[in-house]
Amino acid sequence: MKFIYLALSILVLSITTLNAQENALSNSTPIELKTNSGIIYGTLLVPTDIKAKIPIALIIAGSGPTDRDGNNQMMKNNSLKQLAESLAMKGIASLRYDKRGIAESKQAGKSEADLRFDDYIQDATDWIKLIKQNPLFSKIIVVGHSEGSLIGMNAAKFADGFVSLSGAGNSADIILKNQIGAQGQQIQDMCFPILDSLKAGKTVENINPVLNNLFRPSVQPYMISWFKHNPQADIKQLKFPCLIIQGDNDLQISINDAKQLADVSKKNNLVIIEKMNHVLKIVDSGDRADNIAAYSNASLPIATALTEAIVKYIKN
Repeated sequence: MKFIYLALSILVLSITTLNAQENALSNSTPIELKTNSGIIYGTLLVPTDIKAKIPIALIIAGSGPTDRDGNNQMMKNNSLKQLAESLAMKGIASLRYDKRGIAESKQAGKSEADLRFDDYIQDATDWIKLIKQNPLFSKIIVVGHSEGSLIGMNAAKFADGFVSLSGAGNSADIILKNQIGAQGQQIQDMCFPILDSLKAGKTVENINPVLNNLFRPSVQPYMISWFKHNPQADIKQLKFPCLIIQGDNDLQISINDAKQLADVSKKNNLVIIEKMNHVLKIVDSGDRADNIAAYSNASLPIATALTEAIVKYIKN
């Protein structure tokens, strides 16, 4: 029994020492971006013992109430926090933030009727401008995850590089049509004309109460602003090579999405990571339940190959 207690003590001491060593490799500092509707809060993570200018990654979270660490109230996986820490260990700084209306930046959120997708793009652009004021950083690489990919590729024209992590290859109206299409012909007949109208930039007044949750009047202007962005067209505007990373165990975004983004330019580089899911974790089994469980597993590290690919892209 004494041996077991001793072994456990050594294990705890080793983990504590390792965490201390990792923390010693970087300095985490709160950072703020002032906007007309309030302050957006972020975290600046910078490696210690810097002897020259270093690159920095602007990490943009995905859709919904996802915070700067990759978490929300329903799940905690720390995927984006782990990515930032992994980059710091390789000598790359990072800035990640809670988007307006989310987590600590909740007070900066606009009303649903006033919010536009371009607000997110402008915020990312303003973060880039703020970073450029710091002489410590040699170049800025935008790293966008999921919906953050679409936001990031539109802001990255002011940066030096762009990395798409599990980013969609089609515009949001097409994605919604694909999802709705699985619900049957009756639902399609009700929804598709509305989607077509919003795609054309026109709101729809008479909405069936059954569809109000998706197409309520207050959210329609946002959807119009969202639908006008085609990822394949938006990423094509970037003049530098982009890195497209996709896991082959992703339940939300397909490899075909990644290929659509990569094929826009011969200069783009496509990396498919075996067994990586949508939240950047390795899930060995093909079981859906195991995959979803990883969304709430903060102790599961992100894919090593993911960090390696990003570091190689940034340093090259």
